[in-house]
Amino acid sequence: MATPDYQKLGFTTIKPYLDGHILVIVQDRSKQRNSWNGVVPQELITIFDLADRDDRVRVVIVTAELASPAYCAGADISGGWDILWRPEEEKEGEHAHRDSGGKTSLAIYRCRKITIAAVNGHAAGVGMTGMQLPFDFRFVWAGAKLTFPFVRRGIVPEGAYLLPRLIGVSRANSLLLTGGTFSASSPLVRELYHEILPTREEVFPAALAFARELAATTSQISIAVAKGLIQNPGQSIEENHLYDSRAMRAMGGSADGAEGILSFREKREPKFSGSLSKDLGSWFPWWQVVNTKHRNAKL
Repeated sequence: MATPDYQKLGFTTIKPYLDGHILVIVQDRSKQRNSWNGVVPQELITIFDLADRDDRVRVVIVTAELASPAYCAGADISGGWDILWRPEEEKEGEHAHRDSGGKTSLAIYRCRKITIAAVNGHAAGVGMTGMQLPFDFRFVWAGAKLTFPFVRRGIVPEGAYLLPRLIGVSRANSLLLTGGTFSASSPLVRELYHEILPTREEVFPAALAFARELAATTSQISIAVAKGLIQNPGQSIEENHLYDSRAMRAMGGSADGAEGILSFREKREPKFSGSLSKDLGSWFPWWQVVNTKHRNAKL
């Protein structure tokens, strides 16, 4: 693919820019507390698809301007729930709907690069689900007010798959079935976060420093395959053994595998040159990817 100039792509709800090998995505709806309108998920899906295919990108960070007290205040429902679906879906029935928060979560979750949410403000609704749960790492301001208010709005949480897998069913029940508001240090939610920072101003710099370290010291291919093993582990330990064995053999014989050994022997940081567009084997992905866009993919 042609390498995109992220600052010239005409986005209206996000401001992306490339910082070395790190793609920073700044939410650009501060006056609306970075709430979602109909355009936000479309632009996020587009940018994560581009990042996934851009070999220059090793880490993606999403954050917010400090001008807004909110990292993401959820969906803008001032006009009702119509924001959640398209008119053409009504003609086909309920099974035709694909939730925008869920579609965004899939785009982020499937991104083969390292993903980081720098939560430097309050977060509610999709600001807690699609804008945090599918990320690999989450940094948060200690003073942030965090809530999954779905059941108090008469709908359902679209993070019900990921949240129990991240923090356990009991904690997920306490968060999703109460719709309460919690601090980042609450024992119910703190396990979500890689780091909790004292001030809002410290969140993004901490996430960026972490991203730079990972971008400089990890193999792009190793990250993609390791994420695949974490997300798609197989139905048994034996099946998983087959997957990680093949991955180990493929990576051990790769240029990045050789560089890992050489840098270890020479006591220096590695300089990995492998890229997803050229060096990821045809055996990846080894799992069946469900086509959520197919009309027959319905309940």
